[in-house]
Amino acid sequence: MELTVRANRQPWTDGIEIAVLHLGGRPGLAPSIGAITMTPLIDGQISEPTMRLTNEAAQLLMDELWRCGLRPSEGSGSAGSLAATERHLADMRRIAFERFEEASKLSDWVGALAQCKP
Repeated sequence: MELTVRANRQPWTDGIEIAVLHLGGRPGLAPSIGAITMTPLIDGQISEPTMRLTNEAAQLLMDELWRCGLRPSEGSGSAGSLAATERHLADMRRIAFERFEEASKLSDWVGALAQCKP
């Protein structure tokens, strides 16, 4: 079963609408998963998952949510990695300029010594 996921931001409800569709069936027909209903459980009863997605369908869901503007809240992932990389580059830039200044001072000092006559 080839599933695809579509997400759409709905600003008037402050939320995201998600549709899970089955593609590849009869032409012009794309069955979708309907609304989710809550079923009461007895204490200790094990529930089946609400849905199972293949890795590909889960990736589609994440891509759609990203397209709607949602990002991971813990700061890891692309945005968190980018911030860490930017901090690292700033540190490397600072270190490189400090070393360049030290090398320039050393070069000046060596040049001055070379001009001294014994």
